[in-house]
Amino acid sequence: MTQIIDNLFEVSDNYAALFVDLWGCVHDGVKALPDAVTALQAYRKGGGKVILVTNSPRPRDGVEQQLVHFGVPEDAWDDIATSGDSARTAMFRGTVGTKVWHLGHPSDKDFYNKIDILEEPVEITRVDLEDAEGIVCTGPFDTMAEPSVLRPQLLLAKQKGLKLLCANPDIVVDRGDVREWCAGAVAALYTEMGGESLYFGKPHPPIYDLARRRLFAVAGDIADSDILAIGDGIQTDVRGAMGEDIDSLFISGGLAAEETKTKGQPDPDALSRYLEKEMSSPTYTIGHLR
Repeated sequence: MTQIIDNLFEVSDNYAALFVDLWGCVHDGVKALPDAVTALQAYRKGGGKVILVTNSPRPRDGVEQQLVHFGVPEDAWDDIATSGDSARTAMFRGTVGTKVWHLGHPSDKDFYNKIDILEEPVEITRVDLEDAEGIVCTGPFDTMAEPSVLRPQLLLAKQKGLKLLCANPDIVVDRGDVREWCAGAVAALYTEMGGESLYFGKPHPPIYDLARRRLFAVAGDIADSDILAIGDGIQTDVRGAMGEDIDSLFISGGLAAEETKTKGQPDPDALSRYLEKEMSSPTYTIGHLR
């Protein structure tokens, strides 16, 4: 059974590093969450390392710029690992071919910037779906529309045998008070239709490999038993941590606030029912990061 805690400092001395989700934990898609920022600053002042691990399809630099815009200060974190960088690495290895159809918002153009961790990246050309060898999905064209509106294009892609590279496994995200669809919803639909989707963010292993490399660069070798993963996604953050054998702190006041009846802190009975339904067992739970 998960242990409900009131503050991060109750358990933080047990860990040398944190893998911290961003959306719903450190910011709400509009602005920084002050209590979360204060908690991370205090943890770092005590010698701990903070790697922000996000399912954002953006490259690291794009996420850093976004953090500045949201008001998250640089002294609250040490480095950033994004599912976008993990997926970009796979794309520039030719995992879905060299001619790709981009499914996502035009603002995601930075996804195609060359990545420096590969010595010989393949040349990627964006083409129409009819000419594509694979799909790169950074999200739906319209984040407010049901993913099912993409069925015609996805049906053609399946008939062509195209693989879909999913740069963000999240199904939904809350931008302030507005819930939006993410690339994971499109990938799930494509899989349901019989297509093949490839995932590179949480809860899948590639992003944790990237996070460990980021952590090693700032702190040297730290054992998994000394890392605490923090996030509000039960099927992404917590499931991924469980798969990597890393302890987890579930933020119940994020995506699952309604199900866990979180008002400050989760209702213990509601939390228990929710975790049983999701077949999940986070090490700790807190209403909001603080």
